[in-house]
Amino acid sequence: MQYSLILCRSLTYAQRAARMLERAGITATVRRAPQGASDRGCTYALKLRTSALARAVEILKNAGIPLGRQFHIAEDGSLREVEA
Repeated sequence: MQYSLILCRSLTYAQRAARMLERAGITATVRRAPQGASDRGCTYALKLRTSALARAVEILKNAGIPLGRQFHIAEDGSLREVEA
């Protein structure tokens, strides 16, 4: 199974986004963003299935949740940024 990350600017936004996605039927877990994924110090991320990434981004944008960069997580754990 492949996973992706959506960066959020704060823990509060990440938790709010995870609850919103859960209501839409998308499972997302909140975690600290990996080092190097963000130039900000304290960034959080939503981890979700890659197959749900586009729908999740659409739901969160429509709800006005500010989103950061998005990444696909490779098998070896490395990150590849998704082009917007």
